[in-house]
Amino acid sequence: MTNMFGKVRYYSPMTQVVLVGLVCFFCPGMYNALNGMGGGGQVDRTTGNNANTALYCTFIVFGILGGSIVNLCGVRWTIAISGLTYALYSGSYIYLNHTGNGAFTIAAGGLLGVGAGILWAAQGMIMVSYPREEEKGKYIAVFWVIFNLGGMLGGILPFAINYHSESNSLSDSVYIAFIVLESLGAVLGLALAPPAKVTRNDGSSVVLVKYTSARKEALEILKLFLNPTIIALVPMCFTSNFFYSYQFGPVNASIFNIRTRGFNNIFYWGAQMVGAYCLSFLLDNQHMSRRKRGLCAFAIVAVFFNAIWGGTLKQQLKYTHGPLPSGEPTDYPGGLIDFLEHKRAAGPIILYTLYGLGDALYQNLAYWIIGSLTNDNQKLSRYAGFYKGIQSLGNTVAWQLDAKSVSYMNQLIGNWVLLVISLPPMLYVILTLKDHSEDAPVPEKVPEDAEEKDSIETAQVV
Repeated sequence: MTNMFGKVRYYSPMTQVVLVGLVCFFCPGMYNALNGMGGGGQVDRTTGNNANTALYCTFIVFGILGGSIVNLCGVRWTIAISGLTYALYSGSYIYLNHTGNGAFTIAAGGLLGVGAGILWAAQGMIMVSYPREEEKGKYIAVFWVIFNLGGMLGGILPFAINYHSESNSLSDSVYIAFIVLESLGAVLGLALAPPAKVTRNDGSSVVLVKYTSARKEALEILKLFLNPTIIALVPMCFTSNFFYSYQFGPVNASIFNIRTRGFNNIFYWGAQMVGAYCLSFLLDNQHMSRRKRGLCAFAIVAVFFNAIWGGTLKQQLKYTHGPLPSGEPTDYPGGLIDFLEHKRAAGPIILYTLYGLGDALYQNLAYWIIGSLTNDNQKLSRYAGFYKGIQSLGNTVAWQLDAKSVSYMNQLIGNWVLLVISLPPMLYVILTLKDHSEDAPVPEKVPEDAEEKDSIETAQVV
């Protein structure tokens, strides 16, 4: 694609971002929809919470290592193989439905953490290093819209299939649909072009460096932990998904019935698309300096998130638990909410939708900050992997809080406190941003005989 919606050119950055967006539509998008049901769609969230803990434990390691793995092995096969781990994870819930044994689901969660860490490192590199500096907000938004369409579809499936169900758990047919879609996404990863062949419209290559090696990658990973700017972003990384366990469990799975949970996710992931699209206009506004754009976006995120946590506190004061495995119903006033109960449902559903909007604002700003630090593909693949690795550390803690039955109010307070802690270092990094990143590329043509190998190290930029 030569522009956002122009003539299709396979080796253009936009085409590649759309393709990786479609992979994430089918793989992480379906996972998000399943996770958004609370406990993987099970009435007892213990197995789902423990599976998520296993997932994010391995994600911590392979998120941080993922950038180097992608630099060494390329994007196509790493993304394709990683995509299959999503299908395996969804399939494990069919086994859980029939046996009640959560061991396979927990093991599949650990394996998914390996695949997800590598996939997201590759995705982050493609999304923030392929576009020109003045287009990064737009490319992030395009990816985010496509990716979250997957979450919307994943919300529609359980909503439609379980519309007349009285059960509080998903049926096998929902999990089978997820498996098929996630397998399709894995195969789609093979359609990605080698980074060395991707060129912008001005003829410049998206790859800035020639060589890498396992030894170099190991040293560069160690340097991440000595980089003061990256260390300053650790609270942001840690917080960026921490709220998922609270929003999906103590909120969505605790006060809504099964079909309304799917209904809510349609709006949750849809709001993500709206948030990413709107924020992109600010982040790419060339009439403002990069620092000013960052400060405006930061102010929006800070005010918005504090407002929705304030609204959540008001809601949380009404109840202490959701439906329990023992059969005890939620203590939310009036019982589980159905979306057809308009007066009861409107406020909680709107609040849940705003969660999705806030998630998009926070994470799009986070990616934009990371993308503003450099234009070097290899650095950005490591930065993206580091972001996802530390994010997964936060997720590991968060899912265990719910698994260990930490009170809903304490989970809410923890989320709010972490948000507040993450803001000052984010502001510090934004204040240090320059209008042009280091390693800014000079437009030049990629030789016609550039190697077809998939890894980043093959770029022939001279």
